[in-house]
Amino acid sequence: MANYPSDPPRKPRSSPSNNRYLPPLDEDRRRADRPRDEADRATDDAARITVTRAAAMRSREMGTRMYGLVHRAATADGADKSGLTALTWPVVANFAVDAAMAVALANTLFFAAATAESKSRVALYLLITIAPFAVIAPLIGPALDRLQHGRRVALAGSFALRTVLAFVLIANYDGATGSFPSWVLYPCALGMMVLSKSFTVLRSAVTPRVMPPSIDLVRVNSRLTMFGLLGGTIVGGGIAAGVEYGLTSLFALPGALWVLVAVSLAGIWLSMQIPRWVEVTAGEVPATLSYHDSDRYGEALRRRPDAAAQTPARAPRQPLGRNVITALWGNCTVKVMVGFLFLYPAFVAKSHEASGWEQLAILGLIGAAAGVGNFAGNFTAARLKLGRPAVLVVRCAIAVTAAALAAAVTGNLLVVAVATLVTSGASAIAKASLDASLQQDLPEESRASAFGRSESVLQLAWVLGGAIGVLVYTDLWVGFTAISAVLIPGLAQTVLSFHGASLIPGLGGNRPVKVGQNGTEREETRVWSQVGNRE
Repeated sequence: MANYPSDPPRKPRSSPSNNRYLPPLDEDRRRADRPRDEADRATDDAARITVTRAAAMRSREMGTRMYGLVHRAATADGADKSGLTALTWPVVANFAVDAAMAVALANTLFFAAATAESKSRVALYLLITIAPFAVIAPLIGPALDRLQHGRRVALAGSFALRTVLAFVLIANYDGATGSFPSWVLYPCALGMMVLSKSFTVLRSAVTPRVMPPSIDLVRVNSRLTMFGLLGGTIVGGGIAAGVEYGLTSLFALPGALWVLVAVSLAGIWLSMQIPRWVEVTAGEVPATLSYHDSDRYGEALRRRPDAAAQTPARAPRQPLGRNVITALWGNCTVKVMVGFLFLYPAFVAKSHEASGWEQLAILGLIGAAAGVGNFAGNFTAARLKLGRPAVLVVRCAIAVTAAALAAAVTGNLLVVAVATLVTSGASAIAKASLDASLQQDLPEESRASAFGRSESVLQLAWVLGGAIGVLVYTDLWVGFTAISAVLIPGLAQTVLSFHGASLIPGLGGNRPVKVGQNGTEREETRVWSQVGNRE
């Protein structure tokens, strides 16, 4: 059989590329055959995608996607129309300012004062940094009730004053030692702490006014906290730590304080972008923590009708019901533990004869447990059905007290870390339950005032726990025994309030589940309407 040569392979028919930015294959072949001129070379150079350009394109694409994801999360459920999105960014800025302050003052504030060697120095630290706030905190809630206009300005003012304090610290920074003079450090640290807590109280009073109609206050507060933790504490704190390391090592400058100044200036502008309707306070009824049964007053009016005309008219007040007061006592119990864990580990780490890395490991373990617990607690609270929030708060208080007792018995660092994890998670869940109680049991016209009052009380409980962390001895079992001695009465008051009793008259659960203005619902309206008719 003859072997005939095979036919030459047929050239495939050229077709356009699927990529519309590339020319057809035949055109590429013809361009390769003809001489290349300067225009062709310039076109090829422009079309060539380098590694740097590809990385820049990928970064821009990822940034666009991340921005879209954050924007969708911030504007979900109609938050952009209600004003919640506008409130979210100042909250993130506040978390970032707190994180930058912690980075800037971590070495000089905590470790410089946490020697536990001189009782007078520790007492001075407590007097300057904590005791004044215990006096200021109870005044914030009543001040909010009188601040009928200008709440946006008050939020912006908290950032502006922190900017001023940061400039004072920067002006007195000693680059050689990397520290600040004590007469500047402690007052500025106290001022920043008070302003941060004041922002939190102000935000609690503003939040009900920007709540979208499709979600409740629990989800709103959980969303704000999650944005603050992710965008403010993690991202903002990471940036502050990086800038602090770079500027301090290269130029002997307090880098974290410059980040604080930049974020605070942004916070001023963001606070003024909150809608104007948060200023409308017409028809508000201030909330009050105390309760006095008006049944006795109504009975006295029925026995002596002539006394009704001589009774001065009282401004309406809204007492908190039994479920709300139970949730508040339980949250205060948990907050005492949170404040204790905020300061006590620094004193314990410094008191041990250990290297800087070992001290950092102790604080890192406690801090990581607190961060994981806080994130998990907020994530869980946003998905719980809070049908009986007071029950959940009682369980959270029991869990925190049990964790503190376990740490007191063992005196082990790992058990302390577990107790921190439990406390952080329980704090987030208990706070969400308190928000649910406030929304369910209070009329709309009293919610903003109730949020401000409750937040002031919680901050005061935090101060109490921090004070114990400063004064107590630095052995773990001693410290947790002391804090357990405070938590047990708080837990007892929480349980008694849940069952309608109280250790403190007027401030416990010896009141109806839902209370009307100035007293009980069934007698209050009738009695005061009779007084108004006689007048």
